[in-house]
Parts: sequence; structure tokens; C-alpha cells
Amino acid sequence: MELFQKKTLIAALIGASLLSTSAMAHNDATNKRLTAADAQAFLENAQAEIEKIQTPAAHAQWSYATNINMDTAAVSAYLNEVYSNKVAQFAKEAAKFNDVQVDADTRRKLNLLRNGLTMPPPADQKKSERLAEINSKLEGMYGAGEYCRTEDDCINLVDMSAEMATSRDKDLLLEYWKGWREVSVPMKELYSEQVAIANEGAKELGFKNVSELWRGKYDMPADEFPKELDRLWGQVQPFYESLHCHVRAKLGEHYGEDVVPQDQPIPAHLLGNMWAQTWGNIYDLVKPEQEMKVPDVTKALKEQNYDELKMVKQAESFFSSLGFEELPETFWERSLFQKPEERDVQCHASAWNLDDKDDLRIKMCIQKTGEEFNVIHHELGHNYYQRAYKDQPLLYRGSANDGFHEAIGDTIALSITPKYLKQIGLIDTIPDESNDIGMLMQVALDKIAFIPFGLMVDQWRWKVLSGEVTPENYNKVWWELRDKYQGVMAPVSRDADAFDPGAKYHVPANVPYTRYFLAHILQFQFHKALCDIADDKGPLNRCSIYGSEEAGKALNEMLEMGMSQPWQDALEKLTGTKQMDASTIQAYFAPLKKWLDEQNQGRQCGW
Repeated sequence: MELFQKKTLIAALIGASLLSTSAMAHNDATNKRLTAADAQAFLENAQAEIEKIQTPAAHAQWSYATNINMDTAAVSAYLNEVYSNKVAQFAKEAAKFNDVQVDADTRRKLNLLRNGLTMPPPADQKKSERLAEINSKLEGMYGAGEYCRTEDDCINLVDMSAEMATSRDKDLLLEYWKGWREVSVPMKELYSEQVAIANEGAKELGFKNVSELWRGKYDMPADEFPKELDRLWGQVQPFYESLHCHVRAKLGEHYGEDVVPQDQPIPAHLLGNMWAQTWGNIYDLVKPEQEMKVPDVTKALKEQNYDELKMVKQAESFFSSLGFEELPETFWERSLFQKPEERDVQCHASAWNLDDKDDLRIKMCIQKTGEEFNVIHHELGHNYYQRAYKDQPLLYRGSANDGFHEAIGDTIALSITPKYLKQIGLIDTIPDESNDIGMLMQVALDKIAFIPFGLMVDQWRWKVLSGEVTPENYNKVWWELRDKYQGVMAPVSRDADAFDPGAKYHVPANVPYTRYFLAHILQFQFHKALCDIADDKGPLNRCSIYGSEEAGKALNEMLEMGMSQPWQDALEKLTGTKQMDASTIQAYFAPLKKWLDEQNQGRQCGW
């Protein structure tokens, strides 16, 4: 479930920036000659040049994603390289205007362009080439990674993850957990070299290091941003600790307290996920003992003859009920809803706008399940956001901060409640509130369990990118942070040369992770604001904004802003406050928190 945007290529495709030193060189005398008019002319040209190449690059990327073969791969790689070269060039040119007095709008565009790179290449051609080579190697090592018991018995990540989701064999779970972390050991030296080279590139852009670049993308001082995240975590922490206490106790009952000590962090291999980032797969071990009446959406879809197209049409009708314009005909002609038999495709669900205007599409191999029904609503949330900001200047076509896009999709999915399912005729009756504990537990095991993981990944990375944590301490600090935030521990002692962070895709691929933490906070804040506007008087977890044009209007007014204003202003537009607030999570999960506290009486909580 993710978003495809051309601007994501700025972050992901830094690989081939082969800019000559002479082209980038500039001195104080040159800077003094630059004016505000020069900055505006530069921005107009940069946006025009980027726009010229980004659409064919996006089409090539779509062709590759929906028809994987040697030719589409070659064309996509070439155009992405051309595109990333151009963006890297303009990012460095934007840095020339760091000390030029310009108006606020011009400064915002310059900063967005300068901050667009994730691992910025230095001007030195050999170092830039080396950075690209390392980036490619790290992604390749992760993608080709396997755990091999013997030369002829190797298991890939997909198969191991499927086993870890369902198996309750603690020895097998430990074997796979350890096996996958063998893949990342050779990454450590390359990763360290990559950090050093990228930090040179960051300094050329006017940053102290890559850590400051990453933390500086959020319309507030870079050093203040981590404090803001910890404030939000403090609002969620009491509920998380109640969930953690219950889950640890139930795992102790199942595996024995010698395996799951009740006064220590939870061993990471027992939580149903390779990274212990979501816990939904162990619902059967921790669920309430009493039977819960939860709507079986998968069964209802089958009984009412929903096919893939009808599922998407129903999701579109959700947005139409809010007053949004229907999707263009080209959406239905060009999207991929089913896995073709005759070719390989990337089935991972994603939302696209190929021309930054009206060429909206989704790509997913839809399964006729209740989970996929939710995912479709989520992906269309991205599409409607993309269309809302299409008339903004190029550099403002994106979400207010990188957490907003994922949050919007998830906000819409939060309205897929029994109330909504009854309104559209998928169920006949709404279960009473006594059945909510089971549903809330399922949601919490995925969303609340994820929040501290979503926070700590970049907490670790910022320390690494700034040089505060050196390679010999990479793994040590990783597990210190997992202990601090998640209450999760390595199930066995880790070797000094281990590189467990590299076992998570987003680390070797250099994909910033704070966006996911923010999305998990913002979605509940957005949901609360929209439910208030829709005048829904019931419990927050039972609210659906379906049919509320007032809520749709308020939502669209925020979406239309794109990145044109600081995210605080976009947030205020919808919620009435400039401050992110996780207290709505407490309201949403209030019945579950009460139930957990009752279950935890007499238990030893904390770690």
C-alpha cells in the first residue's frame, strides 16, 4: 500500500548524478552577484525542465511495473537515470541561492528542491559514481537475499515471512529470524562508506550532514523535529505499554515464561512479523476469549457477486458521496486491477498520477477479500489527493509533509466501519458495541504496535548519518533503541559484526521512515476532525464519514494546498490546530484500553 509519485524518484534514484566539478563550482563572488530575480528565473527553468522529463519517466516506470521484461526494465532505468541526474543538478544549483534574499514563496521552492535528494552525491565524479554503485549493490543484496540451510536448500524472504506469520514453532521462528539477518552482515561496510560519501554531498548543499538534511524537511528547525516526535510518542506510550503487557503475558502463556520472561522485552521472533513491526498475525494468541461478532466482509463480497471492478467502483462511490468528482474514464481504461496471466507484474498496491494532472491509476492484483476492499479505499485516497493539488506549481505537487499522503489513505480506510458496510448493503445489521474489542484489538496490533518501530528506525539513522553513532556501534544502538521504544529484544546475543538494521528494506534502500510514524498519528487526528465535521455523535471507532459532503469539502480544501504552505497550515485547515496530536488515538481505542487494563491487573508490566 503505497504511493507512486515522480518526486519519489528524486529520493530513490540518486544513483547516476555524474555532475562535473566545474559545473557545480561557485564562490562567494558569484553568490554576491545572484539576485532574487535570478532565483525566480532559475526556478521557472528548473520546474519546466523537470516536468519535461518526469512524464516519460513515469510512463516508463508504469510500463515496467505492469510488464516486467528486459526491454521495459532498460527503458525505465535509462529515463529514471536521466531524470535523477537533472534533479540532482538543480538541487545543487538551488544551493547557490542559500544566502540570496528572496520572498517566502521563492525560498520555499528553493528549499524543497535543495532538500529533494535523500543521499546527495558530491560534485566529485568518482565519488558520485561510487555512491551510485553502492546504492545499487545494497538494493541488489537485499533483493537477492536468501537464507540457505544448505547449498540446495535456500528460502527467500517472502516464504520466511509467510511462515513467521502463521507458525507457532519457536525453534523454526528463531531459525528464520537469525537466517534473514545473515543477509545484511556484508552490507555494513558498504553502508558506512555510503554514509561518508553522502555527507560530503550534503555539505555541498549547505547542510552539516545528511541527518540535518533529513530532519530539516519538516518546516521546523532540524534539531527540534526529533523532540516533536518524542512528544507525540509520549501521548501514545501508555496505551502501547498496556498492549505490550497483555501481548507479553499471552505469549508467556503460549510459549512458557522461560521463553518470554515477564519482566523483560518481548523476544523479537515471536510477534508474527520478521521485524516485529506489526503484530496482527498473532491475534489468535492474544484475542479476547469471548466470541466476537465481526462482519465477514470477504464472505459478503462473495455472496453479493463483487468482482474486482465492482470493488473499485464501490470505493469510488465513497468519495463521490463526499462530493468529489468521479474518476476520469482513463482511470478505468489504464489501471491494473488483476494479475495478468501472460506477463509478470509488480502486484504491490500503489497509486499513480502519471502526468501530474488527470492520468490517475492504481496498480494492484486485487484479491476479493475484506482486507483488499480496505486497501482499494486507501489507494484511491492517494489518487484524490494527487488530483486535488494538480494545479499547484510543480514543486508544490505533493503532500504537506511526507506523512500526509499515507495518512489520507489510512484516514479513508478508518471509515470502513460496520456502519458504512450496512449503508452500502454489504451487511444487514451492525453488531453492538460489546463486539468492538475484537475489532479494536486487530487494529491496535497493526497500527499501535507499529508506532514505536516507525519512530525508532530514523532515530537510529539520524544518529548514524550525523556521525554520532559509528560503525562499530551500529547494531548496539539499534537494539538499545528497540528496547527503549518497543520493549522488544533480540532473541539471541548478536555478533559484533552484525548489521541487523540492514535486514529492513528501508535501511539499505535509503527510504526515510518517519513518514510512516507521522501517518499513524495523523490518520486518527484527521479521522476525528472529519467525524466532527460530519456531525457523527457516536464512538470514534464506529464513525464513518460516508455521505458527508461537509466532511468532503473540508478534506478537499486541505488536499488542494499540496506542499504550497508549511504542513502546520495544512493541518490547521482541517483540524483547527497547527499541532499534531496523538490524543485522538486514546479516544479511538478507549474501549480496548479499558479492557486491557482489566486484563493486566496483577500482571507485571513494563520492561
